[in-house]
Amino acid sequence: MEQTWRWWGPNDIITLSHVCQVGATGIVTALHDIPTGELWSSDAVAERKRAIESDRRLGLRWSVVESLPIHERIKLGEGNPSELLDTYRQSMRNLAMHGVTTICYNFMPVLDWARTQLRAPLPGGGNALRFNAHEFAAFDCYMLRRDGADIDYNADVLDHAKSWFAKATEDDKRRLLGAIMAGLPGAFDRYDIEGLRTMLARYRGIDRFRLRENLACFLREIIPTAEEVGIRMAIHPDDPPRPLLGLPRICSNAEDIAFILDAVPSPSNGLTFCTGSLGASYANDLPAMARRFAPNIHFAHLRNVAKQADGSFMEADHLGGDNDMVGVVKALLSEQKRRRDAGEANWRIPFRPDHGRELLDDVGKPTHPGYPAIGRMRGLAEIRGVMTALAAEHGFPI
Repeated sequence: MEQTWRWWGPNDIITLSHVCQVGATGIVTALHDIPTGELWSSDAVAERKRAIESDRRLGLRWSVVESLPIHERIKLGEGNPSELLDTYRQSMRNLAMHGVTTICYNFMPVLDWARTQLRAPLPGGGNALRFNAHEFAAFDCYMLRRDGADIDYNADVLDHAKSWFAKATEDDKRRLLGAIMAGLPGAFDRYDIEGLRTMLARYRGIDRFRLRENLACFLREIIPTAEEVGIRMAIHPDDPPRPLLGLPRICSNAEDIAFILDAVPSPSNGLTFCTGSLGASYANDLPAMARRFAPNIHFAHLRNVAKQADGSFMEADHLGGDNDMVGVVKALLSEQKRRRDAGEANWRIPFRPDHGRELLDDVGKPTHPGYPAIGRMRGLAEIRGVMTALAAEHGFPI
């Protein structure tokens, strides 16, 4: 599998030279400075590609876009989206023109992902991302004060939430709001409580069936262009895979994924297989899902989580946690072999080590939450070891 690394662009304190040192060859990035809904011009794409690939000694290429974001109006089905869709299609063409042909995207409303702690302390030092169900419930019920929020949580979680909120300082509340707002997409916009209430109000009346149809409409509009220019679209699962803040989630399990792939059957309509997102649900059998959807997996995020019965979870070591990482990697390597044996030109599946823990010298550095250098380097090394062992045992190409 192609070993890739998420890079946040020229302002990332983890440089392209650092990426070369850890052994990755593919770069996963986006034009984060361009607001959602605006055009990614050919010149802007070319400039980013040159930044990544001009120093040939590093051996890097722009492998995957993560992500080309979808405007909230398209998710809402609000008004006439023709201009937004035209812009999206032209951005796709401009990427393909410069040889960037895998696009990871998501259809999560309002929040791309949700955590309640961005730096939860670990034994012996270091930090990790964490989702505490009671803290999220406290935010939803007592800070946001969303109507009907209490029916979304069980009695134990609500009791714990009430206790947390009664003891919380103003700093605790600001920290929690900041952690939840860190999951917002786009050019790092943030909402205050009132702004978030206003955004949620726009989704009143949008249930999972309406949101599903809005996604299907989007796919019907853009997949023909993807086929025309050789783009592979790869939807990212919901993180976590459950409704949040009264918002529906529609890419959380095997049934959801099957609906999305069947909505517009095409080799260009595919999946980003994220073991951390899907693995935050006890109901998801990750190796079975990887085998079932293997032909449509265009990109993989490999990370692990340790789950709790109340819905809480914490980012674990890549080979720790609850998810069968070896089984998933075996399924992906098997699919690679099938593609190579079938004569497919782009048979390698790009993957990246996702959401490393803050370890050693990375503690306290201003990296993006979940994206320190050393924790991800550890994860990449561990997954590389699994790949090498499976390849030796089964004859898989890597």
